[in-house]
Amino acid sequence: MDLSRRLQAVTDMVTKGHSVADVGCDHAYISIYLIENKISKKVIAMDVNKGPLEIARKNIEKKEFSQIIRSRLSDGLERLSANEVETIIIAGMGGALTCKILREGIEKLRTIKELVLQPQSEFDLLRKFLEKINFQIIKEKMLIDDEKYYLVIKAKNNNIEDSTKPFLEQSSKINKEVCYLYGKYLLENKDPILQQFLLNQKEANKQIRDKLNESNTENSRKRMIEINKQLVYIEEGLGYYKT
Repeated sequence: MDLSRRLQAVTDMVTKGHSVADVGCDHAYISIYLIENKISKKVIAMDVNKGPLEIARKNIEKKEFSQIIRSRLSDGLERLSANEVETIIIAGMGGALTCKILREGIEKLRTIKELVLQPQSEFDLLRKFLEKINFQIIKEKMLIDDEKYYLVIKAKNNNIEDSTKPFLEQSSKINKEVCYLYGKYLLENKDPILQQFLLNQKEANKQIRDKLNESNTENSRKRMIEINKQLVYIEEGLGYYKT
């Protein structure tokens, strides 16, 4: 099965041999790919919507994977049992919704070894939440698929792993808020896609600022403060590409 670049980046993050829960599995493309390519030996494909899950089941049956890919109607992690899988995938949801799913299933996370997340928005919110629950981001990938920017995060469970590294090491010179917004891993590795994203964001924010300059309402002044703050963070992020 061929995947989109976005979904391929998600599967590439999964540790080989791990059992996986594919939360919000949609049509089970990720689940099927993991089995077909011998990345995982067991996958639980879960979705809150009956329609997509029924299509997922049919796709799984066509591949004759029904014994190794189990499908479940589940709101988030609700129908996942403790110790059932090692990796949880949540792809294609907003950052706030991803946090909500993890928060509501926090007890299920105690024995999870890693999270592979592909948020569609609110990256900073998700990074802050991962720090709060002691999941350390060990890898990030930014990519462009169908002219859109996407982020994939891999985080390990420091509650069960032998690790004393905090989210931001004391030696890190990167502003903490900039790390939440753009990713410490991406900045330290001078990720070229992130750089392109930042340059695009810089130009877009400048255009918004120019339009706001033509207005003198209270709302436009408040918006101007937000835009200028964002531009400061963007410039700081771009600064790491000059060192």
